Amino acid sequence: MQHAKRRIVITGMGAVTNLGADARGTWDAMRNGRSGISRLGGPDFDQYAGKWTVSAAGQVALGDTSHILDPREAKRLDRFTLLAMVAAHEAVANSGVDFAKEVPDRCGVVVGSGIGGIKTIEDGVVTLVQRGPDRLSPFTVPRLMVNAATGNISIRYGLQGPAGAHATACASSGHAFGDAMNWMRRGHADVIICGGAEAAVTPLCVGAFMGLKALSGRSDDPTKASRPFDRDRDGFVLAEGAAMFVLETEEHAKKRGATILAELVGYGNSSDAGHITAPDAEGRGAGRSMRWALEDAGLAPGVVDYVNSHGTSTPLGDKAEVAAVLNVFGAHARASAGGKLLMSSTKSMHGHALGASGAVEMIACVHAVRDGVIAPTINLDSPDEGFDIDLVPHEARERKVRYAMNNTFGFGGHNTTLIVGRYEG
Repeated sequence: MQHAKRRIVITGMGAVTNLGADARGTWDAMRNGRSGISRLGGPDFDQYAGKWTVSAAGQVALGDTSHILDPREAKRLDRFTLLAMVAAHEAVANSGVDFAKEVPDRCGVVVGSGIGGIKTIEDGVVTLVQRGPDRLSPFTVPRLMVNAATGNISIRYGLQGPAGAHATACASSGHAFGDAMNWMRRGHADVIICGGAEAAVTPLCVGAFMGLKALSGRSDDPTKASRPFDRDRDGFVLAEGAAMFVLETEEHAKKRGATILAELVGYGNSSDAGHITAPDAEGRGAGRSMRWALEDAGLAPGVVDYVNSHGTSTPLGDKAEVAAVLNVFGAHARASAGGKLLMSSTKSMHGHALGASGAVEMIACVHAVRDGVIAPTINLDSPDEGFDIDLVPHEARERKVRYAMNNTFGFGGHNTTLIVGRYEG
């Protein structure tokens, strides 16, 4: 049971997303229902003008990072690692932890990324074809590795404890949190930097997802393209971004006088073992993940007030998740039966950042339990038939939240669920 384990708390958050340059800006956009989706563009895409059947993406306007990294060092990093480093810098500063005063092998890092350094791979292939193998950069491999973000953050802060990198598609950062929690519960670390990063808005990735017919083809207003749970949804909007957190054992956080933002209380993960891209139609794997997270936390379903859904805006995925939530939570989730559970998808605003999504959405969960504000599902004009849950359409809702659940589900049938609670020492 969770109560017999070390308590794990969140003491710092950092982010860089299409909603904001930091965690606060990202949350402000979420609570105000402001979309960060814009028209797909840039030199990499303009060269294929007329070839795209999608026109919306969640691209990050990354500003000057020289106050965080030496420009020469930054050039040696793939964009996904750079995003992770920026978010980690904010999270560490926000937490107030001073790693120079910590025992290095009691501190760790784990980062999830579904694809990793894909821009480095794309550029490398162009160099190989056009100029030959002898012209490839010696930094190609260190840039493209999925564990590059973990390695560079470890080096930056001198963290010699547990380290890991998850690449389980869209569930990657959920698995990262789960590993971090379990290492700390077992006593292997006092502090872990944890989260997710993705920079896959590239021609290859957009084209590949376009070929899967997974992306929204709406071509009118980009801000309307991501519409989870709406009957007119037609696919997700690909996005990039990063969010990082500082996790600590409660004992360690209290000892150094840290401000505790929330408590991580439960984790579950499962596999559909059905199809490499399509979810189980009845959401059975997702349901197992949620039940196991509740069991891990020692909680009954009825005490969860809010679910931050995976909610990608795909016809099959949204339907399967609603089925799973209704099955797990029963009358507590059914709006027609007076159920009190609220569920929303912030992907309606920031799109789908693949392996970073769960971490970005953890910002909404922390603020839900801390501030009593639930971010909305924008663009939800006509909920699909049978979606008998209060999906918080259009505007944020004020509600006292004791526990919030964070779902992330990925290709390969991977399902992860995290539960965060309001901290009560």
